[in-house]
Amino acid sequence: MSSKTLRTVGELAEAGLVAPERLPALERVAAQYAVAITPGLAELIDAADPADPIARQFVPAEAELDLLPQESGDPIGDFTHSPVEGMVHRYPDRCLLKLNHACAVYCRFCFRREMVGPDGLRPLSPAQLDAAMAYVAARPDIWEVIVTGGDPLILSPRRLREAMERLSAIPHVKIVRFHTRVPAVAPEMVTDELVAALKAPGKTSYVALHANHARELTPAARAACAKIVDAGIPMLGQTVLLRGVNDDPETLTALMRAMVETRIKPYYLHHADLAPGTGHLRTSIADGQAILRAMRGAVSGLCQPTYILDIPGGAGKVPVGPDYLDEGTVEDPAGRVHSYPPKADA
Repeated sequence: MSSKTLRTVGELAEAGLVAPERLPALERVAAQYAVAITPGLAELIDAADPADPIARQFVPAEAELDLLPQESGDPIGDFTHSPVEGMVHRYPDRCLLKLNHACAVYCRFCFRREMVGPDGLRPLSPAQLDAAMAYVAARPDIWEVIVTGGDPLILSPRRLREAMERLSAIPHVKIVRFHTRVPAVAPEMVTDELVAALKAPGKTSYVALHANHARELTPAARAACAKIVDAGIPMLGQTVLLRGVNDDPETLTALMRAMVETRIKPYYLHHADLAPGTGHLRTSIADGQAILRAMRGAVSGLCQPTYILDIPGGAGKVPVGPDYLDEGTVEDPAGRVHSYPPKADA
């Protein structure tokens, strides 16, 4: 297996991850959407399994050329809520700060797939970063800054430390949350220096790890997460519900348990966004509700994420999990219906 990140479909073929006869079609996919698979991630892929859930997330597929009318290059309305470059301010008390638009790996279902990668948006210039920080400083309602991208943890510790120092100078910002895949896909990047750079006096830092299958939480990944948690930084888990990857109760349970065992609290289970060329990976909301209904009661509450739909166009996130309450009745995890409040005995 290659010792470097695979960035072209030709390199994927040389590594045995795609058949040579697929190259012409996959070259068209790669011309539109970035490709990157780290060495550790490549080792997880079972090339002999055409339904391998790791490959399905990262190896390009011909189906990405099939576009549906409802799909959009900005499916959750980032640009609609971007007052200055690199900033998304959709909710009153929190905002996104997108320092860069590159990642260690590129997911085939990414909702920002037309913004990230070598041909995507550029990293923030010093002037653009100044404008973003000034925007936050001028709005005392902003309690939390979510540093995302791209993947912020591919930046140098120096760059991360500088960003944290600037945020630490804004008194009303109390929480800084980093969204990343790095601990799972490139755990060697999680050094003591990088972890230290995520902290600043007077601020509470969180790291949200994106992982979609239990196999991603390798011993190396768990060790990288332990560095973060042992440094006093709580971790959250974010997952996208994906057809053929984690869309059954057993697979999703295994992932959620792996997260909790790694001291990561499952936070959101995202319904896959309407990004271009991702229809082959999306489930229905009813499928997601059925999976969570099967897990409720059978699986520890620590392992229960909130099932979330990001409404297209930028209207925001809403929970879309199963509903157990009806007018005057409630359904228990076994499917039995009870009166609520309980009726008084005759």
